Amino acid sequence: MEVTIFAPYRQNLKRVMVQVQKFTVNTFAECTHVIWDETCEAVIIDCGVYKFGERERLIRFIEVQGLRPVRLLLTHAHHDHLYGNDLIRDRYGLLPEVHCADEWIMKEHLPIRMAEIYKNYPYDIPMPEHYLTDGEQIPFGNHMLRVIHTPGHSPGSVFFYCEQAGIAFSGDTLYDDDIGSSNLVGGNYEQLMDSIDYVLQLLPDETVIYPGHGAKNTLAKIKAHNPALNGGSIF
Repeated sequence: MEVTIFAPYRQNLKRVMVQVQKFTVNTFAECTHVIWDETCEAVIIDCGVYKFGERERLIRFIEVQGLRPVRLLLTHAHHDHLYGNDLIRDRYGLLPEVHCADEWIMKEHLPIRMAEIYKNYPYDIPMPEHYLTDGEQIPFGNHMLRVIHTPGHSPGSVFFYCEQAGIAFSGDTLYDDDIGSSNLVGGNYEQLMDSIDYVLQLLPDETVIYPGHGAKNTLAKIKAHNPALNGGSIF
């Protein structure tokens, strides 16, 4: 679990705070993020907690901080990013939300894939009632997350971008030192590169990127040292 990161900014001459907490969880070292502001309304992004201790730590953190989760979001519908969705549903009454292009992965591919990986998967897999679309605005407290559709790693991969705080959650599209794979179900290399090129031009260089695996960094530093963006190989 990473120490809470504070993302200060100025709006209408008032200093306010958005806070982000990262939990590195499950055997895939997936990054589960909790984001909230001064109202204590919170959004949980990519809830990959699997082991009992991981699930317990997440709930304890939310309760100790006095947070009120209002949305449960997925950057994409791959299994390592959603192990804990049943926990959040049962505890806070929230169902996952994922881009509509990943609906078929959730409904058709995911149950098959989970049966292949786990002999006896211990949790059920909640299905969304609402599917996200490009440009959709997701409110929490006094702030907003914007959905940016970035297909390539999966058809429905997205960034969640909070312009006010200067932060974005990139899922498995873009990492600090690499880019996501495009050889999984529904992946497409050309789409992935087009998506990355789009967000590199769209987002300010000072935007802090929180990926689905690995360390956060500013977009400027990622542009400068990520080998996959500078003629290097990808995995």
